[in-house]
Amino acid sequence: MTIHAIQEADTTYGATPYDSVWTSQEVPVQQPDALERTMLAQDKLYVVLAVVLIIWIGLAAFVYRTDRKIDRLERKLDARISDEDASP
Repeated sequence: MTIHAIQEADTTYGATPYDSVWTSQEVPVQQPDALERTMLAQDKLYVVLAVVLIIWIGLAAFVYRTDRKIDRLERKLDARISDEDASP
């Protein structure tokens, strides 16, 4: 087993990558790009989010309904098999 010495952070530029974030009081804010500005300015972002939410709700309802149908079919099949076993 080889033990390697811990290397110091590269300080050739006088700062480590996160020094400016932790020492300043201001939180760096990234300006929205063109697509975000367009979507937010005309409230299209909320329309997209609503459509995605409707799709997810529809998928969940479809899966739930399909599960109930399969459960009903399984119960019918079990009842039919038990009726056949009970008859002489």
